[in-house]
Amino acid sequence: MDAVDTIAAIATPPGAGGIGIVRVSGPLVPALMSAIVGRRLEPRWASFTRFRDETGAPIDEGIAVYFPAPHSYTAEDVLELHGHGGPVVLGSLLKRCLAAGARIAQPGEFTKRAFLNGKMDLAQAEAVADLIAAGSDQAARSAAQSLTGEFSRRVARFQAELTELRVLLEGSLDFPDEGIDFLVEEKVAERLARLLDSVQLALRAGSAGRLLQDGITVALVGLPNSGKSSIINELCGDDVAIVTPIPGTTRDLIRETVSFEGIPIHVVDTAGIRPARDVVEEIGIARTWDVVHKAEALLLVQDASDPHARGADLMASLPRGVPTVHVHNKIDLLGVDPRVEYIDGDPHVWISAKLGLGMDRLHEALVSLFMDRTAIEGAFSARARHLDALRRTLDHVHEARGKLEQAEIAAEALRCAQRTLSEITGEFLADDLLGEIFSRFCIGK
Repeated sequence: MDAVDTIAAIATPPGAGGIGIVRVSGPLVPALMSAIVGRRLEPRWASFTRFRDETGAPIDEGIAVYFPAPHSYTAEDVLELHGHGGPVVLGSLLKRCLAAGARIAQPGEFTKRAFLNGKMDLAQAEAVADLIAAGSDQAARSAAQSLTGEFSRRVARFQAELTELRVLLEGSLDFPDEGIDFLVEEKVAERLARLLDSVQLALRAGSAGRLLQDGITVALVGLPNSGKSSIINELCGDDVAIVTPIPGTTRDLIRETVSFEGIPIHVVDTAGIRPARDVVEEIGIARTWDVVHKAEALLLVQDASDPHARGADLMASLPRGVPTVHVHNKIDLLGVDPRVEYIDGDPHVWISAKLGLGMDRLHEALVSLFMDRTAIEGAFSARARHLDALRRTLDHVHEARGKLEQAEIAAEALRCAQRTLSEITGEFLADDLLGEIFSRFCIGK
């Protein structure tokens, strides 16, 4: 990207709408303004105007807003043209900007320029994309937390503490005879312990924010005719799966996404597991096992009315360590009430999907597998790379705490921790990774 180029893009979603926006940023904005609007606009003032082509003929009429550098989103001169939201009109307006000297913006290039020009750090820039893509109110709030700088402020506090601790460690090297006593007097070990706790809390909040953005994949697994399809219909509030008394009705995977307490749950209904009776069922069962091994949680569905159901045999075949909710379905045939029990730490929920009994308890049991309510309330948007950086920071600080008698090694571990944290805000980051991050943004942002 040539930073002196002037870039332009349609900043509103494709399709027809009441209003559409073309955004322009770069040094040629004053010239484009004169060419398209016909006059220099007052800064940050919404001006009604006509947008004209090269011959002076009107393309559209609407609102133009001029943001002079550095008081703009990108810290460059920015012009926004708000016209009617038809694709032909917006396309013509964009072509006019290109003819006047701009070029088409790359995905995320406006936000990339904001980052490069110091308007926001990288964590805030990534939060822009997360806010746009948020699928729930809680996900949007967590992204807004990062966009306003909450995540970055935590990182800055960690960096400041690491700097002070490095000064103490490196200072102790000048007085080797008194070094350990000096570090004890300055309570370096206690400060490292508090720092570890703080970074761990940030990791929890960031993990909660990632959960709110990405959600979890949950596989419904069980024997044929145990009621998996009825359960997914109840979870989704719609008849997404065919339900019949015939065992083995579901042959392929059915995927739906629902939201429980702001967490996206990607539910996958699978073929009932039994010895395949034909090639189609064999393929369906193979796909079931593939999903089971990739899922982040399982709903193991059993027919509570069938004392001969082989749920224990199926449980023994499932991957170990995957959070599992044991669902005992068809309690209407037993005449018992819905309930939840915890056996060996796993929730067992008795329901009737047919009658909708106990579904609220199933919701709660499923969400409780993952949701740390304290972390969710303080969640901020974080990417996988941010969480990885926080984990590596913890490792470096742990190393430093265990090597205080070797101050030089401890100081080097804290230097590594600082560099790792700097990856989050973009102070130290490879150019190719930077390009990959912004290439995932939408064009016009």
